[in-house]
Amino acid sequence: MTPAAIPGSPVARLGAGGVSDERFAGNRVVAAASIEAAAGPGGVTRLPVLASQVPLVLRRTPSAVYVVGGAAGPIGGDSLSLCITVGAGAFLRVRTAAASIALPGLDGLESVLRVSVTVAAGGRLEYLPEPVVVTAGARHATLVSATLAAGASAVLRDEVLLGRHGEAGGTVRSVLRVSYAGRPLLSHSLEASGTDPASLGPAVLAWHRAVGTLHRLLGLVELLVPRYAGRAVALHDDRRAVAVHREELARSVPEPIFARRGLRLGADLFLSG
Repeated sequence: MTPAAIPGSPVARLGAGGVSDERFAGNRVVAAASIEAAAGPGGVTRLPVLASQVPLVLRRTPSAVYVVGGAAGPIGGDSLSLCITVGAGAFLRVRTAAASIALPGLDGLESVLRVSVTVAAGGRLEYLPEPVVVTAGARHATLVSATLAAGASAVLRDEVLLGRHGEAGGTVRSVLRVSYAGRPLLSHSLEASGTDPASLGPAVLAWHRAVGTLHRLLGLVELLVPRYAGRAVALHDDRRAVAVHREELARSVPEPIFARRGLRLGADLFLSG
């Protein structure tokens, strides 16, 4: 679907009478885009749904689907949503064409990007956006919710840079929630500000301007140990999927649970700048 075909795009938002689309009212933009990947013949992934809405413009390439910024922003007050669905046995890689620049709005509101991910059994997703640069005075939130069926896998990256060159940077919220096989797997959040000494201190950013997380949920196995009742932990082997029964796990996993030799928790935190 082309931007011109979507109500509210720059082509369509102004009618003959010059009346603005309601999506752009009040100095804010509300936009949504969706991608649906399905396994086709011969292992080729089909995209039965590829719907864009400015500023979230989707473009398919041989290696990935790219989110291309169709307008400046996000700007304070904008509400953007990206829905990604990967069917059974399909593979999808989603990237962005460039870093996003979060800018302050006229009314000081927070801009929000909501990413909703659903991966079916045997499906694989790589969500690898470029960094979000939060400029001085801006407030931005990235909220990612991922639902993985048993046997699904995903790689999820999130990077934030506080400020452009010479800027202190604004305020950022980053939230990731993942469920696997119908049970909670991971809940991670980060709040930081380029002007908050506590954020810049050793407990959060350690005086770095850039922070990111890379969650590699590959070859997932849900492990519920009796002494960790209700706590789901994802572990993976770099070479192959790990298959461990609860009884075996209870006998072999030492404290802490992710210290078992040959396994590691599928999440990395990196700081730079």
